[in-house]
Amino acid sequence: MMTEHPPTRRPTRIVVGVSGASGARYATRLLELLLERSIEVHLVVTDYGKRLLADELGITSLSLDTLCPDLAGSPNSQAIRDLLFVHPHKDVGAVIASGSFLHDGMVVIPCSSTSLGKIATGSGGNLLTRAAAVTLKERRDLILVHRESPLSLIDIENMRTLSLAGATIAPANPGLYLKPTTVDEIIDFTVGKVLDLLKIEHDLKIRWER
Repeated sequence: MMTEHPPTRRPTRIVVGVSGASGARYATRLLELLLERSIEVHLVVTDYGKRLLADELGITSLSLDTLCPDLAGSPNSQAIRDLLFVHPHKDVGAVIASGSFLHDGMVVIPCSSTSLGKIATGSGGNLLTRAAAVTLKERRDLILVHRESPLSLIDIENMRTLSLAGATIAPANPGLYLKPTTVDEIIDFTVGKVLDLLKIEHDLKIRWER
């Protein structure tokens, strides 16, 4: 008689996409917070996203050492390395392009208007937009951290289309009621909102308290 074993519980798994809108630090801060919470991260960065990381943060390669240097130097760095998977953005056959690959949500941070438009039209020409399209069709959380201003009517219509399709548009708009005094505090406000949307607990100071 065969003994039945309960299925192994997989770790929480988040897909992170980085496109070419300004705001590279939003992306690396989110990566830090996910990985230090032992969350498996599948990362895809477009060509313009790579240029963004290089221009704003001096990052020219995609690894734990470059993206999250503080975590790379921590005592449990090997365990953290095992949680980060970097996928080539041209590889539309990567696992995150398949609906059978289970995950707990996808965040595009920052999300350019170009990527917003491609996702809104269902374009799967690169891995980021393909993974986003799959996330929508599987009815999983898709969070788009748009960071361009002003908005054209095209942007607004694309946001409407994506909202109707089930995505959450979460612009990188910091709240000033907490009286931030550093750029890091402004970054954390937006990233904390993203973690809330993913239902991931955190201790970032983003709450309104009387």
